[in-house]
Amino acid sequence: MEDFSTRTYGTSGLDNRPLFGETSARDRIVNVAVGGFTFVVVLVTVIGSFVFSMPPRPLNVFFAVCILLACGSTIVLIFWYRQGDLEPKFRKLIYYMLATIVLLCICANLYFFDVR
Repeated sequence: MEDFSTRTYGTSGLDNRPLFGETSARDRIVNVAVGGFTFVVVLVTVIGSFVFSMPPRPLNVFFAVCILLACGSTIVLIFWYRQGDLEPKFRKLIYYMLATIVLLCICANLYFFDVR
């Protein structure tokens, strides 16, 4: 009977190591901090698109919806990364996408508050 708990990873011998290695506590803290900061910025932006102009202006709501759509694809990538379906090099892409979302939120907030 074959033991499925070991993998060869394309080598000639059996290997018991995890596919992508263990994540360190530092990596987890960075992931939670970056993700939490992005979540707060997006939440403030989405709430701001509705609250700071009564009644809500359609362009503000459209801007918030576009930001949420960008967040959707990033959330899918994060989910796949945490499941182990993506290689570690995709972490840099996820950080890039999160930074882009934060910059988009800053741009949206500057527009909402009519900063010139």
